[in-house]
Amino acid sequence: MRLAFCLYKYFPFGGLQRDFLRIAQACVARGHTVRVYALEWQGERPDGLEIVLVPARGLTNPARYRRFTGLVRLDLAARPVDRVVGFNKMPGLDVYYAADPCYAEKATARRGWLYRLSGRYRHFMAYERAVFAPESRTEILMISTVQQPLFEKHYGTPRARFHLLPPGIAPDRRAPPDAAAIRAAFRREFGLADDERLMLQVGSGFRTKGLDRSLAALAALPEALRARTRFIVIGQDDPRPFRVLAKAARIEDRVTILPGRDDIPRFLLGADLLIHPAYAENTGTVLLEAVVAGLPVLTTAVCGYAHYVAEAGAGRVLDEPFRQPALDAALAELLADDATRAAMARRGLDWAGRADIYSLPERAADVITGEGR
Repeated sequence: MRLAFCLYKYFPFGGLQRDFLRIAQACVARGHTVRVYALEWQGERPDGLEIVLVPARGLTNPARYRRFTGLVRLDLAARPVDRVVGFNKMPGLDVYYAADPCYAEKATARRGWLYRLSGRYRHFMAYERAVFAPESRTEILMISTVQQPLFEKHYGTPRARFHLLPPGIAPDRRAPPDAAAIRAAFRREFGLADDERLMLQVGSGFRTKGLDRSLAALAALPEALRARTRFIVIGQDDPRPFRVLAKAARIEDRVTILPGRDDIPRFLLGADLLIHPAYAENTGTVLLEAVVAGLPVLTTAVCGYAHYVAEAGAGRVLDEPFRQPALDAALAELLADDATRAAMARRGLDWAGRADIYSLPERAADVITGEGR
């Protein structure tokens, strides 16, 4: 089959982008051809994909997205394909990969009436409606059970069009046989003493991922524990506002903020705790990446994949509504209790060997190509 994949922006360290690439490669491995339309592409261009950079310009993002949609439609008319797959919401899709939360819910629950008079609101509502309206024929790949009821509530989307996928954790995130040696080398490289604790946060979009909450919890640690705790943050975002927060809390010497990188498995093996107190998170792939690496997790129940952490017994999930004192207390308890963290790590590794959390690309390819019907 000839397939067209559409997404606005590709960069190597985004969760959606990694899923897109693995699904595309799964389709290519089955003998299908994949043409990719993108506004922006950062990083290497993988073999086996035809990548088309769409020269869509506009004064605002909605204007660029409308131009993108129009130019893609023109090219598809000249060079037809069998399926059009979108990784962002837009008209004309045969299949949509639902990595983003329900915009209609966010616009009504978190925004005032004035916002709903804006052109931005009209654009994103129209693009979401094009995918989820009852009369649409778009098949929807869901990666979390959290959002489906919201789409059904706002649009009346027929349930039969939703296809729930298992998580798609990359096999290289699992702890390898030489995990202990990798951990030791990592801690030597970063100058971590045996009695020091490393908390790790990974994810682009620091505000949404709750980095301010993590910094506040670090600052609230008892003085002796804080003095032997380091915090490394990795992600694609502007670090300056959060460095200001760290300085104001007098913890800047304990905090290192790094841009996105491709050696995350080393950090998962070298750290003592993953913290992920997100404000909103459709899935939270890094939660499962930590679990399968044997790294205990501290997260919030709002994350779509938080229930896997609880199911595996591999961490602590904080109830909603979020309370900062609860995060502060949980962080202090987990960093101080080596035995509890070790037990969480063992349970996570055991669960990783028997859970179906790796097959998302193959299951998505089944729906896209119709091979799983």
